[in-house]
Amino acid sequence: MPKHTHILIEELVKRSIQAKNRAYAPYSGFRVGACVLTTNGRIYCGANIENASYSLTICAERVAIFRAVFEEERGFTAIAIATDSDEFVYPCGACRQVISEFSDNPDVILINKNGETKTVKFKQIFPDAFRLKR
Repeated sequence: MPKHTHILIEELVKRSIQAKNRAYAPYSGFRVGACVLTTNGRIYCGANIENASYSLTICAERVAIFRAVFEEERGFTAIAIATDSDEFVYPCGACRQVISEFSDNPDVILINKNGETKTVKFKQIFPDAFRLKR
């Protein structure tokens, strides 16, 4: 299983910013792009997709993860999340739970609208995830 490299992380950040431009956010105007780097070295991206029935909206992080899972990937080493905010925006609770299902402690790379990044370990922001014993 390849570890992520600086080059792969740069690509992950770049593609997350590009994914943000594909968001469908006519209600909130809050665009998010996210990409995951799998343990196999592949990158899967997604963007938030809103719905008039707001509870049916899906976050960019889950789109990216579900795309990877559909392609039979079951783990990742990093997730990058880009927004149009001046601040660094962390994944919501639902996304944190989904991240915990498919990865133990990936790097979470937050990207603000200026392209600045902040990296934290997942367990720093979600230390006690609900998990089934396997």
